[in-house]
Formats: sequence, C-alpha cells, structure tokens
Amino acid sequence: MPVAIITGASRGLGRALAAELAGRGWRLVLDGRDAEVLRSAAAGLERTAAESGAGGHTDAAVVRAVPGDVTDPAHRAELVAAAEQLGGVDLLVNNASALGAEPLVTLAELPVAGLQRALEVNVTAPLALVQAALPALRAASGSVLNVSSDAAVEAYAEWGGYGASKAALEQLSAVLAVEEPGLRVWWVDPGDLRTDLYAAAVPDDPDFAERALPEEVAPALLRLLDEKAASGRYTASALRDGR
Repeated sequence: MPVAIITGASRGLGRALAAELAGRGWRLVLDGRDAEVLRSAAAGLERTAAESGAGGHTDAAVVRAVPGDVTDPAHRAELVAAAEQLGGVDLLVNNASALGAEPLVTLAELPVAGLQRALEVNVTAPLALVQAALPALRAASGSVLNVSSDAAVEAYAEWGGYGASKAALEQLSAVLAVEEPGLRVWWVDPGDLRTDLYAAAVPDDPDFAERALPEEVAPALLRLLDEKAASGRYTASALRDGR
C-alpha cells in the first residue's frame, strides 16, 4: 500500500485529505501539535477505513499519529522515519500553516515575530521536510502537495504576512518541480474553507457559514493524484469544475 505524510492533519483540510486516502487503503503518517486531538483523529480514520473496507482493499489503512511541531527538526525526522517503517513516502502533503496574527492585521500592525513564525511554518518547515523525505520520494517517484492560498498571488488587505509566506512556498514548489523532474510537485489553492484556521484569521466573516467544507474540497485535490497531473499550480475551484 502507498504511504503519505500529511502535516496539520488533526483537523480541517489535512484531516479531510487523510480521510480520503484512508478510504483508499493508504498508510498514513499524520502530524499535528495537539497530541490528544491528533490521536483521536487517527483513531477515527482507522475505524472509518475498517468499516468501509478501505475502499475495497482487504487491508485496513495503518494510521500513525506523530504529534509535534513541524518547525522541530527532530519531529520532522520522526515523521519520515515513521513513513519509512510503513514502506516509504509516496506522497508528502505540506498542509500545516500559521497565519502570523490571529485575527489578521495590517502590515503596519503585524508583529515581526508573527511574520517569522508564518515563514518558519509555511516555508522553512515544508522545505526541510521535503529535504528529509527526498530519498524516499525519489525512490517512489512520488508526489509533493503544498497547500497554498490565493493570498499568495492577490493583494488582500491584512493578508500580507500570510500571503508573503505562501508566495514563497509557491516559488519553492516551482523550483523544486524543475530540479526534481522525477517527482510530481503540486502547489494548490484550496479556496476559503470553513475551517478553524480561516475562522481565526477572519472571525467576523459574515459568509463563513457559506464557505466550502474541507470534505467537499479534498476529493478534488486528489484528482491530481488520480490523474498523475503534471507539476504546477492548481486551484480547487478549477479541479472541482473538471478543469
């Protein structure tokens, strides 16, 4: 069975992607900072996979919860080691994100420490995790899915720090795709989702209840995997529309 590492997998889009893959019989290594929430999510995914027959597979998914902070080198090494124990790394999903300020503020008010945290979580940690997993990814001719944002390419008031970090992630992704032609590298804008992260960013959003749920978007993102899509930038809206 293929193996995926998913960061920020205890809730939101990370958990939704994990649920989709667990239903297909994938083996999963899940990262999250809240150990109790992460282990609860992993147990739920195991049960769901077993009850669904793992998407027709006879072997239920194996889900490893590895709590920790993606900015910690020892934790990243633990994630990769856990995946290699399960068989390798076929897919790395860099989904964990930091806003820089909660709720979001203008650049004039943005704490420098907040920007540093956003860059560390959204840019440095994904690159370091790619580096750690690269031998296994190369061996599997695997894929990297980096979760980005429309704030990486559009100028939205109060999204400057977060957007800058995601823009940097997109450029790293594009260069990685050139340097590692044997891998598929996707950087994806999932849109504004009904998640805890978005609620923390914009707590007074009047349209929050109308935002898409992560569970509605995850299958579209996994079209990239199913179709062995070429490396590049994608949006969930286009993938959901079949484009």
